[in-house]
Amino acid sequence: MMTRTLGRGGPAVSALGLGCMGMSDFYGPADRAESIATIQAALDAGITLLDTGDFYGMGHNELLLADALKGRRDKAFIQVKFGAQRDPARNFIGFDLRPQAIKTWLAYSLVRLGTDYIDLYQPARVDPAVPFEDVIGTLADLKQAGYIRHIGVSEVGADTLRRAHAVHPISELQIEYSLLTRGIEKAILPAARELGVAITAYGVLSRGLIGGTWSKGQSGHAQDYRAHLPRFSGDNLSHNQAMVDALAAIAVDKGVTVAQLAIAWVANRGDDIIPLVGARKRGHLADAIAAMEVELTADDLARIETAVPTDAAGDRYPAPQMAMLDSERS
Repeated sequence: MMTRTLGRGGPAVSALGLGCMGMSDFYGPADRAESIATIQAALDAGITLLDTGDFYGMGHNELLLADALKGRRDKAFIQVKFGAQRDPARNFIGFDLRPQAIKTWLAYSLVRLGTDYIDLYQPARVDPAVPFEDVIGTLADLKQAGYIRHIGVSEVGADTLRRAHAVHPISELQIEYSLLTRGIEKAILPAARELGVAITAYGVLSRGLIGGTWSKGQSGHAQDYRAHLPRFSGDNLSHNQAMVDALAAIAVDKGVTVAQLAIAWVANRGDDIIPLVGARKRGHLADAIAAMEVELTADDLARIETAVPTDAAGDRYPAPQMAMLDSERS
């Protein structure tokens, strides 16, 4: 597995990361044994970057990761998102990034993960009630104390990224980026490159829309939140599926899967961009790893641009969640 650097002068991590969210939440039931086997297969393949959040399954994902990493903690670079609040019905009810809350989130994560430190710690969103400089300052203090090793941010706009970086160097910005979600190219990606901040790109398969785990007319499991996303319903889905079908034709010509084509495209956008794949099974993981060997020619890239000339139809999230995205204000 090739490596890439998280930020200017930052740590080297695998050029492909494993997002563990779906093993605990949002996409319906997952097989625990298969999830653990997939994490371990990732490590065996040289994937070091493992992405989780303390609110994925309300701590379940961190506990799962701890079990998978027993005896192998030193082989993994664990990054944790924090700050999201959820109620007993699993609804999101806001964010809390007060300094005392950040210390509490971190204390719980360290226990659940069974580790003395977290490699990279990042607020999942911006809390409008707390100046972002105070958030980064608190993280800098925790880094100084040895509890975290690197600081990241998630879904922030260009101005917020610059404000954060002025307080303490930011190693990475985690944000959605894919063939169907390219909004960061206008202002956010240039700002990150100006500052030397790496991008860890989630949603590279557009939550299964590109990868084929969702198809038109599919009702989805009751726990699968895609049924509530604008891009997966009505005319939006028909429009988006047509673009995916056009991508699939290009993939066939290259002898790869459409998922591999989409992952390769993101990886091709720059050495400062690391795709995160949410593989829940070893077969899907193997498919993603093979994507890193796919070479895209100038002709391939031109055909892809023709097949996907615009972002997907429909917002990434329902309106209340879109309102929480600082990145959408850039």
